[in-house]
Amino acid sequence: MEKGVLLRGLALSNSLIETQIKKDSTEFQKNRRAMVERLTEIKNQEEHIRQGGGAKAIESQHKKNRLTARERIAKLIDPGTTFFELGLYAAFEMYEEWGGAPAAGTITGLGRVAGRQTMIIANDATVKAGAFFPMTAKKVIRAQNISIDNRIPTIYLVDSAGVFLPLQEDVFPDTDDFGRVFRNNAVMSAMGIPQVTAIMGMCVAGGAYLPVMCDHILMTEGSGLFLAGPALVQAAIGQKNSAEELGGAKMHAQISGTVDFREASDEDCIARIRALVDKIGHRAAAPFDHQKAEAPKYSADEIYGIFSSDAAKQYDMREVIARIVDGSKWEEYRAEYGQTVVCGFARIGGWAVGIVANQKKHVQIAAAGTGERRMEFGGVIYTEAADKAARFILDCNQNLIPLIFLHDVNGFMVGKEAEWSGIIRAGAKMVNAVANSVVPKIAVICGGSFGAGHYAMCGKAYDPRFIFAWPTARYAVMGGESAAGTLVEIKIKQMERSGKKLTEKEKKELFESTRATYEKQSDARYAAARLWVDAIIDPAETRGAIIEALAAASLNPDVAEFRTGVLQT
Repeated sequence: MEKGVLLRGLALSNSLIETQIKKDSTEFQKNRRAMVERLTEIKNQEEHIRQGGGAKAIESQHKKNRLTARERIAKLIDPGTTFFELGLYAAFEMYEEWGGAPAAGTITGLGRVAGRQTMIIANDATVKAGAFFPMTAKKVIRAQNISIDNRIPTIYLVDSAGVFLPLQEDVFPDTDDFGRVFRNNAVMSAMGIPQVTAIMGMCVAGGAYLPVMCDHILMTEGSGLFLAGPALVQAAIGQKNSAEELGGAKMHAQISGTVDFREASDEDCIARIRALVDKIGHRAAAPFDHQKAEAPKYSADEIYGIFSSDAAKQYDMREVIARIVDGSKWEEYRAEYGQTVVCGFARIGGWAVGIVANQKKHVQIAAAGTGERRMEFGGVIYTEAADKAARFILDCNQNLIPLIFLHDVNGFMVGKEAEWSGIIRAGAKMVNAVANSVVPKIAVICGGSFGAGHYAMCGKAYDPRFIFAWPTARYAVMGGESAAGTLVEIKIKQMERSGKKLTEKEKKELFESTRATYEKQSDARYAAARLWVDAIIDPAETRGAIIEALAAASLNPDVAEFRTGVLQT
């Protein structure tokens, strides 16, 4: 091995991370089995979600001579490429009183069309006729916001009955509801983001504005586009019309002049979309450095055995990084300082990146002033770690380097020593740097992401361009054990004040019930159902997901001036 340095059990030879893992160890094999079991459960659920409204609904769609949304997307994207789906778990285990809404009744994600990366938004007519539930609107808006942030050309495949009326009060009026979709259409158009819409089924009521506010409008035979359908028109003004006469493709092509292209079938419509996207011009590229990619030195699926979802276990986050970055090389920043957060420069898919990651190994350090040795616990952000991370984030913004955040954080350190060291001030500095960053930010929640640590590591509220989660991700104010203990103690005191005293058995049952509820709410699927994360990803596919996100981010050439305001120094 070339001359290098050994840091806490991991050898760094110049820029190369030399792995120290033992794949035949009991711990590695145990971790691997646990991850594979969790992944199997997730992948089986995903396959069920992809069935949409089920076999009968799919058959009904085919009887109308229409493809399903997933069939349309498969034909739309370039042969040999894959569709990177976002929001698959949206509305998971929600709206069950209405029969559920798999994937919120719409499909969103990134796909290559005519060689160009695009955002695709497709209504799934097998789920309640493609009607908009509250989460459907939020999912479409999230996809549009990703397009806005990254300047991604956007394709809409419309096949929707409009608002799901029983829940209209939660779909219609607010800033993240149905009307925001059309507002975004207008904003995207003004920004020069290409939008192509194909009406491939029903498009009614307020939803009719979506296609008409886009650059290109296509419509297939047998589809309908109207502000009010035949039944509503008759009820409102007593006029009788057929759907075709009122708002069919022929009428809109020949009489109203609303659609640009009338197509005979889904297949013809998709071919036309591809031809139109093929003609879109190319804007200036982003200023982020890109070179030829180099594969990591180590296999990505080794992450399964390295990572431990047990909060009490340790692992070295650098071993994970070594299986994500090009050539397993990185330049670690202040490697011997603030060691519970690791920072460094690398490339992923050829893109230059700065990585901020929580370190899960405990470290012993010399206390400032006294020189006494003390332990710092992995997964906890201490004062010096927050200072280091904030400074590193400033560097990345100064040098136009996108930021990648890898979460497995319990939060900031607490206690007298931490408070005296200025943990609040250091944490505020890190949060400020993250909040005001102008380079693209991409977050991956690997394990826990708790409390203010979630914010400092660029949680959803801090505008990451994309936020992904591993199946092992946990997402809450605090861990389940601590939360359950706190909540149960409060509840017991409330009951005792009202004169009821619980037995030890009753206290234990209350604790277990509270913990189970809290654990469910902190599960990655619960977060994904509410669009707090964009996708649950296989840890072995982390590199690919980040590369896809960086490619999207590179479409936006505009980088604002970096300013932090007042920093707590």
